[in-house]
Amino acid sequence: MKHASCTIIALTLASVAGGALAQAPSTGSEPALSPSKGQAYPTKPIRLVVPFAPGGPADIQARLIGPKLTEAWGQPVIVENRPGGNTIIATEITARAEPDGHLVQIISAGFAINTSLYAKLPYDSTRDFAPVTQLTSGPAIVVVHPSLPARSVKELIQLARSRPGQLTYASAGLPSQLAVELFKVMTGTDMVHVPYKGAAPAMVDLIAGHVQVSFPTIIGGLSHARSGRLRALATTGAKRSPATPDLPTMIEAGLPGYEAANWFGTAVPAKTPPVIVSKLSQEIARALRLPDVGERLLSQGMEPTTSTPEEFSAYIRSEMTKWAKVVKASGAKAE
Repeated sequence: MKHASCTIIALTLASVAGGALAQAPSTGSEPALSPSKGQAYPTKPIRLVVPFAPGGPADIQARLIGPKLTEAWGQPVIVENRPGGNTIIATEITARAEPDGHLVQIISAGFAINTSLYAKLPYDSTRDFAPVTQLTSGPAIVVVHPSLPARSVKELIQLARSRPGQLTYASAGLPSQLAVELFKVMTGTDMVHVPYKGAAPAMVDLIAGHVQVSFPTIIGGLSHARSGRLRALATTGAKRSPATPDLPTMIEAGLPGYEAANWFGTAVPAKTPPVIVSKLSQEIARALRLPDVGERLLSQGMEPTTSTPEEFSAYIRSEMTKWAKVVKASGAKAE
């Protein structure tokens, strides 16, 4: 798969312990953190690692949350951008970090996708991390060039089935590509993938009619749909987006069971004491409920979506299973 980058598996996992996806049995030799020390956390600056370049949605979320944690705890929260390698570079740093809660990473849908996309990773996605909480969920928007004779999702499906291998779709990264691949798998259609290195050039070619279909982020496609340069058919979340309340979901538009939202959350190294994982989860959730934080996130097409460590672990497992099937069916490869 060319130009794959994340912004954005059928596994049998052990029960969640302290928010971890899977926890190795204790040997009795691991250092434990007493409740009193957990209550004193944090005791030094916190590194908030972002596996993407500055300016993107993950970076924006980190810089919204960081100051709120600093205000609450009196310790600096330092946002550290470590882009590259489809988020693998930053994620390996987290896997190897001291499990004391002073390094927290932003993770995205790509965390779940990479598990099946790569034959081998320098860490174990289900053993080396303790999920903390989900942060946001942001659906894509299904847009087509106005010349395409499809004014609904059902008409797009019919058109794609009548023209196998003739329609082209643009993607600017792994989440948008696999959102279309999921659509293809569920509808039995065949569209040709045209990858781009960024959302801007993908939109330019879509507006020009060089490609016909795309599933970009809402913030990336909505303004063009409102101007009439593109036609919006649906959004890809489980429920309607507050940014597009009049636009149906794919489920409402006639494709039951379809959901492909890009999400972000936080994780720490495995064996981080549960008391610290819980404290992080609760304080981040409190920050996300603040009106100024929520308004800024919604303006970016991302809806605050908090969860407990256990809930987030379960959600990641479900995402791994779903995207593993799509990766296998589509033949997607990491390059």
